[in-house]
Amino acid sequence: MPNAHAIFETGSATHVGRVRERNEDSYLTRPEMGMWAVADGMGGHSDGDVASRTLIRALESIERPASAAALLDLLEDSISQANLRLRELGRERGDVIGTTVAVLLVFDNYYACVWSGDSRIYMVRDGQIAQLSRDHTEVEDLLAEGSITVEEAANWTGRNGITRAIGVYDTPELDMTSGPLSPGDLFVICSDGLTNHVQADEILRCVGNKLSQQACDALIALTLERGALDNVTVVIARYQPGHAPRTNSGDAPHGREPAR
Repeated sequence: MPNAHAIFETGSATHVGRVRERNEDSYLTRPEMGMWAVADGMGGHSDGDVASRTLIRALESIERPASAAALLDLLEDSISQANLRLRELGRERGDVIGTTVAVLLVFDNYYACVWSGDSRIYMVRDGQIAQLSRDHTEVEDLLAEGSITVEEAANWTGRNGITRAIGVYDTPELDMTSGPLSPGDLFVICSDGLTNHVQADEILRCVGNKLSQQACDALIALTLERGALDNVTVVIARYQPGHAPRTNSGDAPHGREPAR
């Protein structure tokens, strides 16, 4: 059976934002491998851009697998290697060097989402949007425990406290969810620079019937309109069986090019 990644339309965009001087986000689009990813170097720590690039470069090294299980194993191995490298760098520099990661994998007619931190993956299906990932943050843990309400979480002062990230602990902790693909499924992978300013229903409206690249550009523009206090990165992949694949010709493997 041919791999479903051959019929995905992909778009991508990144921007340093209105406040930060350096873009510490990186991204990856490898539709030929069925792999898309966003990494966000941890704010407040040194070398966040080094962290995100190290992680993305590790994912670039993955070769074409023979099965979905092999692809997942290769992903986990690559993330573990990046984690080891970041731990070594942190010890050398006397600081924590970490990054979030959110990865979409596709093999045959199934998808898998793998993540650590608060970069997110959404799915749009049949006109509805759903967040597939769950933020690894203090506020999400409190919500899960029932200690605070959704309304309280919206104004929680520690809502950006990340509880998991690559490079922070000796063994990386990843979460995963998976399922079958349906024609028209659209995935949005993004850093929290987007979701700090744009709600899920607004993402849905921006995506609409636009091409993936147009939707990425629209989301970046909306974030910039709202102040863009952080770096912002968006990758979109739309499943289009029966269509020729289309990919943004301006894709940068490490996401270093600003959105135009």
